[in-house]
Amino acid sequence: MTTTAFEHSAPRSPAEPCAVDESAPTWPAPPASQGTPTTCSPPNPAHRLTFTIDPRDQRRLDLHAALTAAGIPPHPDDRDAIDQLSALPASINAALQRWLHHTP
Repeated sequence: MTTTAFEHSAPRSPAEPCAVDESAPTWPAPPASQGTPTTCSPPNPAHRLTFTIDPRDQRRLDLHAALTAAGIPPHPDDRDAIDQLSALPASINAALQRWLHHTP
């Protein structure tokens, strides 16, 4: 008779997924005087970067997002086409996005 590495002669019982092993060591709670917050503080608007995105780049990013949201993720080969579409006026880009979102 051959045995595998997974065979074991001890009887098995189903494990209780919510059981807590009281004998297991636990991590001590951090001291309250440490001063470390439990959550991150909100960002400070004064520390934000102060630059704007070129309108053509914004249209390119918006087009990528609209295509992806419509279930048409752009392929790397589509970069040239997206760059050409982003160079078109904002009204044409808005129409493309409206068509992709199927909204009137």
